[in-house]
Amino acid sequence: MTNILAVLAIFSGLFFFLSGSIGLLRLPDIFTRLHALAKADNIGLAFIALGVIMLESDILNNIKIVIIWLLVMAASAISSHLVARHALREHRSDD
Repeated sequence: MTNILAVLAIFSGLFFFLSGSIGLLRLPDIFTRLHALAKADNIGLAFIALGVIMLESDILNNIKIVIIWLLVMAASAISSHLVARHALREHRSDD
């Protein structure tokens, strides 16, 4: 049963990654693209991490997975903020 839940979580994560990638290609401006990528990738990675944690029995490896997920969330938020701020400044300088 745990294996089935883990596989479902991993495939759910892959679905979110795919939807974030489609959002990157289809959405009209940089701000909506950033929103789609940041949210979908964080949720996708959370589901994949959850699935891997269910499959892994070593607690130390599970802690490492959670730490990696938290670091990726922080990096995603910071990089999205920096890109959006740069785009906003470029947009204002065009006026």
